[in-house]
Amino acid sequence: MNTKFYNQIVNSTAHRPIRDLLSGEVLNDRNLLSDLLTIAFDVTDKNHHKACWICELIFEAEIEWLSTYLDTFCKTLSLFKNESALRPISKICLFAAEQNSKQNGFLSAKHKELITEACFDWLINPETKVATKAYSMRTLFLLGKNEEWIYPELTRILTEDTPKHTAAYKAAAKDILKRLSKQNRF
Repeated sequence: MNTKFYNQIVNSTAHRPIRDLLSGEVLNDRNLLSDLLTIAFDVTDKNHHKACWICELIFEAEIEWLSTYLDTFCKTLSLFKNESALRPISKICLFAAEQNSKQNGFLSAKHKELITEACFDWLINPETKVATKAYSMRTLFLLGKNEEWIYPELTRILTEDTPKHTAAYKAAAKDILKRLSKQNRF
């Protein structure tokens, strides 16, 4: 573990320039990615959420870099509870689903299963914040293009839960429900 890099993560904040600086270090030195993911995937580390913030920016730029770590990433999804970690992790799930749509086979059947399970769990959990729910519903929409059972379940959840949520949730759900109705698969 690179102690200097770890300390930079520990001392970082959510401010975008700091996250840009640290993600830039990893993008310039891919060897740091393993250390970053070790921190992000260790949900017992009180700073794992800070590592997740940086991972989001890295995988937004280079989602292919996640391929080596997909097994661990997907197996760890159910362990994330900290909302500061869940938002970037759910966004990384969306990036992975988008990449799989472009490059079929980026995600294995097991990866898709674990991501789908995590996204549904986050979507139905009343404690989960709106941003995580919005990324989850978008991820499920993409994964549902190849899994017939997802759309009916997603439609049911969004239809039943929308009245209970904020305007932001309602807007995201309305968009996904509109897309689902165009698919005519439920």
